[in-house]
Amino acid sequence: MLRTLPLPLANTLARAGTRTLDLVLPRLRRVAMTNLQFAMPMNTPSEHVEIVDGVFESLARILVSMGRFPDLNARNISQWISYEGLEHYMGAKAAGRGILVATAHLGNWELSAFAHALMTESMNVMVRPLDNPLVDRLVESRRTLSGNRLILKRDAARSVVKALRNNEAVGILIDQNTSAAEGVFIHFFGRLACAGSAFVKLAHHSGAAVLPGFALWDAARKCYVLRFYPQIPMGGNVEHDTQQIHSSIERVIREYPDQWMWIHRRWKTRPEGEDPIY
Repeated sequence: MLRTLPLPLANTLARAGTRTLDLVLPRLRRVAMTNLQFAMPMNTPSEHVEIVDGVFESLARILVSMGRFPDLNARNISQWISYEGLEHYMGAKAAGRGILVATAHLGNWELSAFAHALMTESMNVMVRPLDNPLVDRLVESRRTLSGNRLILKRDAARSVVKALRNNEAVGILIDQNTSAAEGVFIHFFGRLACAGSAFVKLAHHSGAAVLPGFALWDAARKCYVLRFYPQIPMGGNVEHDTQQIHSSIERVIREYPDQWMWIHRRWKTRPEGEDPIY
């Protein structure tokens, strides 16, 4: 239905769906409000509510775009998204060591890689299989329609290194909580958060360029902007480099707070001895 209905109706249907999700699963909003009170205490409760409302609207836009993936191509993709900062990507590509795109559940992470393949070149996208195998097959088939290649998280290291040696780009979502055994504690919104360390270890091992990139909704233009930011230099220290990347992500989230997945329990892993926040 999201694919075949006129776009205004599809948008209305998707928004109704995410509003229903908000009502049926109230824990999502509770988590988001807890996160915002924890990470952005300077904002008022009404501002927090407005941000969370925006999160569900952002999810609706993602659903509509994925519904339309089979009909998107190089001729019409410009109606949905445009570039800013492509020169950063092309400069990293010219270096010949591959590109690790540090991205997040911010804006439309599904459309960003899909559109990049149509507008510039295909890339590799690291994914974790969804719990429902039927939904997973559907989503995987949509993700590869524009020519992108999927790397399953369980097979990640070898496949990523191979792609980087071929001077290919690999997009990885790195903004979610991880266990203390798999990550390092960094400062995120002024609070300690556990972030996976595998990303920077891959960057150190391969010498690949690390480039933040996000597809962000531009309300004034009513379309997305796929924005690549300047390369983040890697110094070789896992904790420092992980902090650098996440500080870069935080700056963009602060600019577009209603487009990030506040409904995720980002600060679940706490330092030893610290009480849980959820």
